[in-house]
Amino acid sequence: MFGGQIGTCGRRAHLLASNMRSQANAYGAPDGDDNSRGAQLAAKFNQRYQFYLDKSVPHLQQRWAAWGGVALIYLIRISFLKGWYIVTYGLGIYNLNLIIGFLSPQVDPETQGPTLPTKGNEEFKPFVRRLPEFKFWHRSIRSFVYAFFMTFFSVFDVPVFWPILLMYWCMLFFMTMKQQIKHMIKHKYLPFSMGKKQYGKNSSGGGMDAAKAPVKDSK
Repeated sequence: MFGGQIGTCGRRAHLLASNMRSQANAYGAPDGDDNSRGAQLAAKFNQRYQFYLDKSVPHLQQRWAAWGGVALIYLIRISFLKGWYIVTYGLGIYNLNLIIGFLSPQVDPETQGPTLPTKGNEEFKPFVRRLPEFKFWHRSIRSFVYAFFMTFFSVFDVPVFWPILLMYWCMLFFMTMKQQIKHMIKHKYLPFSMGKKQYGKNSSGGGMDAAKAPVKDSK
């Protein structure tokens, strides 16, 4: 009888230890079987990177100022290089998709019904984005950094006629924005949380989203 109880306790302890290891690995800790120097340095870098990423969440203006600086550096480099237009085109398409996700509601009214109040006496419901502001910023600035480093490799410098790419991107931008505005008018919503008084010094329009997703962005 005591042997069975000891065996049950041992199995529970093993499951608990496995669960703790999996949670530690999810936050960048190296696996217990992998004690290499490279894995330890990578885990330490990921933890430090996530730490500063978490600290940057409430600093909205500073984050977007940094985004503007990174984007300006990339555009200056491209203007001097006079190449890598296909990389810039892909960067523009990717950020256009991010903008659409930022302006779109998390729940599509066409498939799951309205999520925002349509009458004055209904309860206030904040606009919940499909792509939260922080993830939008993080993925966008990361895409500019990746594109910047790609300009150091000639394999990505595909010869193209850049005015055609620019005209095609502008056409995609205007068509996509037109569809998005029609969607807003049809379902009577705005991609901003308005109508309810907010308290605190960050309660102005530059605050964070009402329903912010977790900071950790694995994509």
